[in-house]
Amino acid sequence: MRAALRVLAVAGSLVATLAAPHTASAAPAPKIYHVAPQGHGHACTQTAPCSLTAARDKVRESRAEESDRDLRVQLASGTYRLDAPLTLGAADSGSPGHTVTWTAEPGARPVLSGGSTIDGWQPAADSRWTARIPAGVTPRQLFVDGVRAVRARGHSCTASLCHTTKTGMSGAVGSGMASWADPTAAEAVIRVRWRNYHCRIAKVDADLITFAQPCWTNSASGTDRTGPAWDTTAVDSSRYSGVSYFENAPELLDTPGEFVWDPKTRTVTYLPRPGEDMRRAAVETPATEHLVVLDGAHDIRLSGLTFSYAAYDQPNTDEGYAGTQAGLTLTGATGPTDHAGRYYTKPSAAVTVRGGHHVTIDDSAFSRLGGAGVILEAGTQDSTVTRSAFTDLSSGAVYVGDTEPDPPADLTGLRNTVSYNTISRTGVEYTDSVGIWAGYEAELTVDHNSLDRLPYSGISVGWGWNQPEARASVLRDNAITGNRITDVMLVAYGQHDGGAVYTQGSQPGSVISGNYINRSAYGNTERDGNGIYLDEQSSHFRVRGNVITRVGYKWVSNWAGYGIDNLATGNWTDTDTPALSGTGSAMTDNHVTLDRLPDEALRVAEAAGARPGTEAVERLRPDLARSGTATQSSTDGTAAASRATDGDTTTDSGTASEPAAWWQVDLGSARHVGQVEIWNGASTATADFDVLIARTTDFAGATTVHVTGRALRPTLVETDTEGRYVRIQRTGTGRVALAQVAVHP
Repeated sequence: MRAALRVLAVAGSLVATLAAPHTASAAPAPKIYHVAPQGHGHACTQTAPCSLTAARDKVRESRAEESDRDLRVQLASGTYRLDAPLTLGAADSGSPGHTVTWTAEPGARPVLSGGSTIDGWQPAADSRWTARIPAGVTPRQLFVDGVRAVRARGHSCTASLCHTTKTGMSGAVGSGMASWADPTAAEAVIRVRWRNYHCRIAKVDADLITFAQPCWTNSASGTDRTGPAWDTTAVDSSRYSGVSYFENAPELLDTPGEFVWDPKTRTVTYLPRPGEDMRRAAVETPATEHLVVLDGAHDIRLSGLTFSYAAYDQPNTDEGYAGTQAGLTLTGATGPTDHAGRYYTKPSAAVTVRGGHHVTIDDSAFSRLGGAGVILEAGTQDSTVTRSAFTDLSSGAVYVGDTEPDPPADLTGLRNTVSYNTISRTGVEYTDSVGIWAGYEAELTVDHNSLDRLPYSGISVGWGWNQPEARASVLRDNAITGNRITDVMLVAYGQHDGGAVYTQGSQPGSVISGNYINRSAYGNTERDGNGIYLDEQSSHFRVRGNVITRVGYKWVSNWAGYGIDNLATGNWTDTDTPALSGTGSAMTDNHVTLDRLPDEALRVAEAAGARPGTEAVERLRPDLARSGTATQSSTDGTAAASRATDGDTTTDSGTASEPAAWWQVDLGSARHVGQVEIWNGASTATADFDVLIARTTDFAGATTVHVTGRALRPTLVETDTEGRYVRIQRTGTGRVALAQVAVHP
């Protein structure tokens, strides 16, 4: 009986098995290879880790044998010093549905470094220290205990003294350079509008300075060499205002934290900061230009890695750094005659992806770099840079795409994403660079990044201006969404004509929405710098639902008549709506001249950035002047006093030029005044003035604060007093011209 029951049970089990639906076998677990800084051999196990290149070889072997499983290369903590890039190609790639991942061991913090350690420091005169530099290393940047040092620099030199031509510059005597022992290792650093130049001095002859070529020729290039009509931004142009500073001469080494490099003796000299002990300090200089290069690779992920001390060699050569826009340079001895801007050179980057597909770079850190962080180029598609941190970079953080307007399909950038990254203090050396740049891209997503403290524009998408070759390009369906962009176009760096978000070119189907922008070119000396800048041929954009506050000029700019069909709607801003140019462009249902952000705007601002809900939103302050009555000592034409209280920083009041000219506002009753915010007019005429706050019209017993020099956009005057009348009054002869005066309680 029992035997019969057992037979029935087995039969029932067999029937159940045959009746069960077919299930796929589980995917095999990832194969893992282990790497350590001092790893060797080819085992690549946890107990016998190998080197980076040995792990790459193991991956190639595995890919040749099987393609149906994920592979992982896990890096132990420590510094991996690279004298050449780790290069990965098709043979090192995954397959559809299976990825090769290079990542940190759980809990580890691996650093891929291109740095060269500088030791053997010896004391020298005047508290300086010197060290010999190994052959093949040029210390353009120096980091002492992780803190960036500054190339020894002098003061600015005005255009009248350092007068430029297409062949060189005067001013060697007046600047003191003529008395330097050897100026040929020094460079001139020049900023003109949005462009930045670094050219080495080749020779000094009496008062004349000549520079390395082709750097100077390219820096003096206008329409026929750079493409667009940029003659007015070359070093010998009408907008040139002087040399920002000369750098890298022993005679300029006078401030703690500065260093100078002497290529003839191959020594570096450093003046330590207080507390630095050069006998114990860890000193690094970027030496290896690229750390990881993915060339034709696909289905690869770089995750949890730190990239540091990668170099950027071009500025050390006679090419120098002849900036064109956004960190790209003009190189070569002849320059392009093509007007589309095809022939510009991107900076070097720690990680470069060429022609990659399904490449992901995430949860990584890029710091202390001599160039840029990441470049995706040459037809890279479906690739992502996300949840990574970029800080203390000489150039920009992320560059996507190229400058060819009509590339073949295999060289077209498609469906790439830059998202949830934090970017701060980039463009430290090359101040015309931007946080995130994209050239001719389609279906690009730039989403929920946080960008802060940048010298020029934050996010720049598009290329081509209005040049004939670029009017019909691959640009389309790009999205700039949910980003937090604060303190960009920093005034101290003197770069102009940009914006927190900057675009170029006709981009059908593209949208700029949900971004929080605060302080772009805030505190500027010029009426310049924008929130969202639809420059030149920018067309077919939808700008909606953004929060834009405290910008130096326009919250949205669409100045060119050939930039068409742009719509700005449902945005919130503390200034008024500027006029839009271009056929079919329109502004509708925007919330303007706000002195407080409504709850809906606050929710948008708080949701923006890489860490939604965790970063503060700078609140607006009530403006007592908005409801006041403005008057002035005289009126120049139609520049009425009320233009300074209309909530629009693009319109100006103005008096005649007269002794003690004044503008004032009657608040209606005595109020507590905590701060007066003064925006100079377009002419920047308002200078050397008093701010007076009084209870009575005769200004008896007024609280008075004097401002020396020109008012900025804005100048902030803290007062903490009570009064009904607020006056801006020249202390000598001249005009008072104001774009805006806000009085905050």
